[in-house]
Amino acid sequence: MSLTHALLGLLAVEPRTGYELTRAFEEDLGRYAWQAGHTAVYPELGRLAERGLIEVSAEGARGSRTYAVTDAGRAELRGWLMDEAPRGKVRNEHVLRMFLLSALEPADALVVLHRIAESARRNAAELREVREVHGPGVPQGPDGFGQLAAEFGLRQYEAVHEWARWAIDQLTPGSSA
Repeated sequence: MSLTHALLGLLAVEPRTGYELTRAFEEDLGRYAWQAGHTAVYPELGRLAERGLIEVSAEGARGSRTYAVTDAGRAELRGWLMDEAPRGKVRNEHVLRMFLLSALEPADALVVLHRIAESARRNAAELREVREVHGPGVPQGPDGFGQLAAEFGLRQYEAVHEWARWAIDQLTPGSSA
């Protein structure tokens, strides 16, 4: 994923100011999917405008600009979303840590696994609360896709929790594993 596509996606849902976009990255989007601060967002908005992928749709007080995605921007976003999963370099810090756990003493490795299990349990509980606020089912429109993203995240956290508990059992002497 790239900041380009995150911004295009947010602007495809609704026009926003740079401030509003930055706030989106400070909330759920930044917590669960992609982090970016204003020092990254504003320069990227300039690059997207230069490429014709977004445009200023309104100007407000103190130089505030509202951006909207263009047809070219929608086409770029659609192409990225419809493409297969990313190919090439994979960077997943969590998986790298698991490959390197053997560099720790066994007791320390268990501490790490317990932390992973607890963090995944806690994050899953938070996402369950987010989902409960919106009630059962998936509404149409942007809120519905937010619910789909929350469910995706919830299932990932549940899988990580289950895996961490299994790994702890594998590394615990005398466990029933």
